[in-house]
Amino acid sequence: MFERISGSLLDPESLYASNIELFHSPDTKGLNMLMGFTGFADAGHVVQQINRELLDTLDVETVAVFDADQLIDYRTRRPHITFVEDHLEDYKAPQLALYKLRDGLGEPFLLLAGFEPDLQWERFARAVVGIVEELDVNLVAWIHSIPMPVPHTRPVGVTVHGNRPELIEGISTWKPTVQVPSAIGHILELRLSEAQRKVAGYVIHVPHYLADAEYPQAAVAGLEYLGAATSLMLPTDRLREAGREVGRQIAEQVEASEDVQEVVSKLESRYDDKAEGTVRRSLLADENDELPNAEDLGAAVEAYLARKDARP
Repeated sequence: MFERISGSLLDPESLYASNIELFHSPDTKGLNMLMGFTGFADAGHVVQQINRELLDTLDVETVAVFDADQLIDYRTRRPHITFVEDHLEDYKAPQLALYKLRDGLGEPFLLLAGFEPDLQWERFARAVVGIVEELDVNLVAWIHSIPMPVPHTRPVGVTVHGNRPELIEGISTWKPTVQVPSAIGHILELRLSEAQRKVAGYVIHVPHYLADAEYPQAAVAGLEYLGAATSLMLPTDRLREAGREVGRQIAEQVEASEDVQEVVSKLESRYDDKAEGTVRRSLLADENDELPNAEDLGAAVEAYLARKDARP
């Protein structure tokens, strides 16, 4: 009789190669892990912007690299290559890897980022759950974005899900029961929950009329939610600056078209009607829904720095 198992029979550990010294270092154990996969419903290019911002601005070490040849359908998503006059160069091979980074205060965390696998989802999920258990990851927080009929003139909305009630209650702006196409992040969340690992997913709401372009404001919101969930200081300065320019361009386009103004006005009315009477918990609020004052924030920073100084 065959043992009943879930997922692929193939060895999941052979899907990736790890930096052995870093992978088995005590400093890599017990960290929080962020996840962001490109290629599925990345409205406003939120995941792409977040991954780029983290990998371009923070100190990065590669912990493990997944074998793209086993996971991607090249005929569906062809990588780009540059033709320069009479030769080829700058081939952008697809990459999916686990990184170790440090936030603005030097706090380490993990980031699993890259393309969403086209193939072998269950085997990949088993590999990721195995890594999470091997590294005793504290919390896995993942993010993606969807287009929504919401106006750009209102705060960026989010739907939170997972098995951490303290990260969900009072945050979600949209709590439906609906059947949607699954993504690898959904499968990972299910498998991590089954393994009794802490996991939370964040769905950022992007105005549907801005879904095809980079929308930095939504990426900033995503980083803020991920940072609040994991107590990390994640970089947003460049995205905020880009967001100001994008906001100016949007305002000019809206001003130039009465039809667009009417669409935005209707979305604003619907948004305000739905939001009326709804109280959302602040990302900074404590368990009593009270915002910390300057003394509390200062004490928290001093305590954090004291803990870091006390480390061997």
